[in-house]
Amino acid sequence: MPKDLAKVQKKIHKKKGAATSLHENSRDAKRLRRAGARSDKLDKLATARAKALQPYLQRISFFQSAAQEEEASGPFTIESMQALIEIYLDRDAHELSTIQSQRRPGRPPSTAEGTLKQRIEGEATEYRSGYWIPDMADVENLGRLKGWNEQWTGLGTLKYVRIARDGTRHVSSFPPKGKS
Repeated sequence: MPKDLAKVQKKIHKKKGAATSLHENSRDAKRLRRAGARSDKLDKLATARAKALQPYLQRISFFQSAAQEEEASGPFTIESMQALIEIYLDRDAHELSTIQSQRRPGRPPSTAEGTLKQRIEGEATEYRSGYWIPDMADVENLGRLKGWNEQWTGLGTLKYVRIARDGTRHVSSFPPKGKS
């Protein structure tokens, strides 16, 4: 039995012909409702997944643009990767200071400010233990990073590392999982 909404509609249309008036509790009406609900559920799950993956795509996109700007320098050192990580971590500092300056004295922080602070603290914690980035010290991987098409499906071919604040470098996996 088809589960996709379009397939269910097509099958019912073939069965009933041009007159598609259905009784409210008929089998076909129930199949249509189930297929519609399934379609809505799958759309919500896809949207939630895309929203959860967005920070990783933005992060890798930043490092891709940094690699393309440093065209002639070749592979990156740990120090240069740490400098890029710190630049990336400071990207929201101006926005946070603007939100804080606009808040009247004595007022609680806004939701946007709280979300921004939480994200900054989370990324700082991740940097202390090892920040997940593409391996920019490998020449072959750097070439693949420069040619990345900014799609999640293209990230599987890249190698990843975790760079910690103290300069340690650990090989990591894709997709990022905890302290992989």
